[in-house]
Amino acid sequence: MAVELAPITDADMPAVAQFLHENLNTRVPVAAWTRAMRMRWADDAPNHGFFLAADGQVVGANLAFYSDRTIDGRTERFCNLGAWCVLDEHRAQGVKLPLALLRQRGYHFTDLSPSGNVVALNRKLKFVDLDTTTAIVPATPWPTAHGSVRVSADAEELAASLTGADRQIYDDHRTAAAANHLLITAGRESCYVMFRKDTRKRVRAFATVLHVGNPDLFRRAVRPLGNHLLLHHAAVATLVETRIAGGQPTGATLLSNPRPKMFRSDSLDADNIDYLYSELTCLPW
Repeated sequence: MAVELAPITDADMPAVAQFLHENLNTRVPVAAWTRAMRMRWADDAPNHGFFLAADGQVVGANLAFYSDRTIDGRTERFCNLGAWCVLDEHRAQGVKLPLALLRQRGYHFTDLSPSGNVVALNRKLKFVDLDTTTAIVPATPWPTAHGSVRVSADAEELAASLTGADRQIYDDHRTAAAANHLLITAGRESCYVMFRKDTRKRVRAFATVLHVGNPDLFRRAVRPLGNHLLLHHAAVATLVETRIAGGQPTGATLLSNPRPKMFRSDSLDADNIDYLYSELTCLPW
């Protein structure tokens, strides 16, 4: 049976979304897969990834999320490798999918949710591991003394308060399905926080921080933030990488086995890599 490799176009999205729902994660509805693929952060994105087809049926897919970012005054093009799934009977051809993505020139590549054998494969493909040292801060169900610190999810307040790069990030992710937005204020200081809900050990009760606009304030305010997340998002703990928080928040402990994240670039280093404009922001699972 011949297996064909092709880029995922808009017309292919319904079939690919159905395939991923049935074969990768049934908890993610078809509509959620489709919505994630529709996110566009680059006007000239060449595709939504690649897929394998046999007898007109999707038998494998690897999503991709493209973005144009400004780094040190230059426009840099990113390709985030997303969900990857291949039917067992076609697994031998599955590597064609990431290889097709990596053959695209002019991009920096990230893989922010590799699992299992993918990590070792990525290393063979010249991906580099990011430092994902992760702190966990359990939420407390009772108020803590935190002075003038206030946490708000009000969209109007966020839009009115954010400026510069944080305002651009907020605007670009307002419709991203997995991205949740908060504003921490303390006196004249403020901090924009983006987070997603995550599942650990089959329990979807963790808030994973993806972006911190003011690391110093964030580390001081992590306890009231945790209270807010518990009360409004049923998150029993906050997870944040020390590279995002600018250090280990007070009262936090470090995970013994943080989840890996990887990137491949000829010119950028780890300090230039974040988790925005990616599958992590637009696909809840």
